Amino acid sequence: MILPIERRQFMKKISFASAGLLTLACNRPGEKKNSRQPNVLFIAIDDLNDWIGCMGGHPNTKTPNIDRLASRGTLFMNAHCQAPICGPSRASLMTGLRPSTTGIYGQINDEKIRESNAETRRNTYLPEYLRQQGYKTMAIGKLFHHHVPEGTVDISGGRANGFGPKPDKRFHWDRVKTSTDWGPYPENDSEMPDYQSAQWAAERLREKQNKPFFLGVGFLRPHVPWYVPQKWFDLHPLEDIQTPPYLPEDYDDLPEIAIRLAEVPMMPTTEWAIKNKQWKRIVQAYLACVSFVDFYVGQVLNALENSPYADNTIIVLWGDHGYHIGEKNRFAKHSIWERATRAPMIFVQPGGHKNQKCTKPVEMLDLYPTLLELCGLPPNPQNEGFSLKPLLDDPKADWPHAALTTYGRNNHAVRTEFYRYIQYENGAEELYDHRNDENEWYNLADKPEMKPVIEQLKKHLPEKNVPWAKTSRYDYNDYLTEQRKRELAD
Repeated sequence: MILPIERRQFMKKISFASAGLLTLACNRPGEKKNSRQPNVLFIAIDDLNDWIGCMGGHPNTKTPNIDRLASRGTLFMNAHCQAPICGPSRASLMTGLRPSTTGIYGQINDEKIRESNAETRRNTYLPEYLRQQGYKTMAIGKLFHHHVPEGTVDISGGRANGFGPKPDKRFHWDRVKTSTDWGPYPENDSEMPDYQSAQWAAERLREKQNKPFFLGVGFLRPHVPWYVPQKWFDLHPLEDIQTPPYLPEDYDDLPEIAIRLAEVPMMPTTEWAIKNKQWKRIVQAYLACVSFVDFYVGQVLNALENSPYADNTIIVLWGDHGYHIGEKNRFAKHSIWERATRAPMIFVQPGGHKNQKCTKPVEMLDLYPTLLELCGLPPNPQNEGFSLKPLLDDPKADWPHAALTTYGRNNHAVRTEFYRYIQYENGAEELYDHRNDENEWYNLADKPEMKPVIEQLKKHLPEKNVPWAKTSRYDYNDYLTEQRKRELAD
């Protein structure tokens, strides 16, 4: 059942009013917070799609640590980012606001997020909100587009520039405005930034903490370049590698704007990879990077399990968006198809249900309000997402919401449990029925019998579509130009 937009707005207004009363109740002078208030371990993984064992996204993947984490809590199988590139996705998650509300549709410097428009200036980033409620906040690695805006956390481990060491000469791909390449490099894990991030986070977990804490750990792999030491490639022998589904005539039923929006000319195409016998090598490299980052996620989890905080810490692991590895003739994010919007999200809470999988459509935007509720904190009334607590209690609970992804102003994808509907700025449409077409090969938007479905799905489109934020690194007029394509690559 799809709630009318009017009822959703009414429910939001009620929750905002309740939030104000709860804030007053929770902050009476002299009143102490619960000494057993849970800690938060917040793990972000860059460019991780569903190629983890517990999601069954690829038969060759090996991710024992993330799988172990999923078995301890709830895995959201149908979670989607709010923008299919790093900067706006992370800005949305950390502010609790949609791109269509802030105007942050493209890459943006962390320090400029608050300046994008009036709403973000009034909003408080997730770690800041927790700090205001008495939490000690710590962060390492990539959490926002780069690290965290200055002053956002109490203790920062920073982030090394770039995405790790590179050879003197690229192995396979050497286009400008992208670091895309693949192959075994460097020699040792200790040369990788993610190794350093895991060590720093483990050290924080060994320290004595005198109040509840938030520890954010942002891992870089499997972001390009797909370089990790040889031992991670050895886990995935080339002769065993399977390539994902690909339909050469996939674009035949798409509107022209869909093809233009998804163009990334600095990246390889599947046609190129097949012709040059590189597709299996790219898949192997991506899987190697996933196994590498899984190991260091495991190092942080082990440190938590061996700490005094093991039984009183909420763990959330999330990816900022998905990634095409040859599907739809592309190796990239930068689209509002399933492969680019769907990413892992796992919640583990003290005393919570274990080994659950939820197929309801949820958003990375929901992470902020969910953590506040699980921590027993007053909600932030400006959050546009919804707490996932009902689904953590019962993955089959009624959930009237859809997942919405925006890529540039007025280009939106609506994902429900069964359908993906896409509406472009010029009114062109796509519709896919995931019960019969999980690869999104057959566009049903022009089928007369699907018009009632489309009309229902349209009710989830945002009311606001504000102009591009002036602080974005490029503006809307450049969006479908060669300049836009070049700038999106980083």
